[in-house]
Amino acid sequence: MLLDELHPESKAWSTSPRQISIALTNVCDLHCGYCYAPKRKASLRTEQVLSWLKELDAEGCIGIGFGGGEPTLHPDFVNICKRAAGETELAVTFTTHGHRLTPQLVERLKGSIHFARISVDGVGRTYEEQRGKQFSSLLQGIESIANLSPFGINVVVNERTVAELDAISDLAQMGGASELLLLPQQATSAVESIDETVGQALRDWVSNYRGKVRLAVSEAGASELPTCDPFPEERGLRAYAHIDASGVLRASSYSPAGAKIGDAGVLSALERLRNASEIK
Repeated sequence: MLLDELHPESKAWSTSPRQISIALTNVCDLHCGYCYAPKRKASLRTEQVLSWLKELDAEGCIGIGFGGGEPTLHPDFVNICKRAAGETELAVTFTTHGHRLTPQLVERLKGSIHFARISVDGVGRTYEEQRGKQFSSLLQGIESIANLSPFGINVVVNERTVAELDAISDLAQMGGASELLLLPQQATSAVESIDETVGQALRDWVSNYRGKVRLAVSEAGASELPTCDPFPEERGLRAYAHIDASGVLRASSYSPAGAKIGDAGVLSALERLRNASEIK
């Protein structure tokens, strides 16, 4: 189907964002300096999450991605994934650092995950210095995730990792990844966004990329970089939104503005967030 040949009226569009990411918990056993997740402890309740997923499913959402923090550290992670896959039509994905993907966890998750992502910010010593974990342990995580579902590799692109994109691309191909997602580093309380030198190096690398693994670039920080948007007319909160571990709906995980999801549900918070952004 060629989606650009279909032009339904905007009033017929789904009210839900097409994709929602949900931080199940802020807890993580890594301490990456460029991490956007808040450092205050917070986790979402299972029934709360499932209620939101069913509402989003009914309103036209296509997929949800669980993250954090480290989502596998949520005490009910497996049950949430199983129920999301079994009780909704949503595509269920999650992003992990990969160091907790034991064979037992992978076996419990099988059949509930449609796609998974593993974060690979550099190779060898660069990875170990940025993430504080052994690179050999990451390689075991990649092997485990390949036994779970189709998967992609994420890389935060900064002054350390931009020079290692060739090596990460080779790792993605050898490990059996179906996608390599580039995430230009965004400003947090601890780090700045990538500068023009790194940005230009990234643009040059993307323009010369000839690898076999599908390349993708996050919309955040994708200035002058190609992105693939299956619904090109649906932008902003119609395309994507993020729910943090405190139950606040945001335009993205980096957005300071948000709307608390109350008893009225996700779509009510979405409407409040949209109205607030229009006023500005």
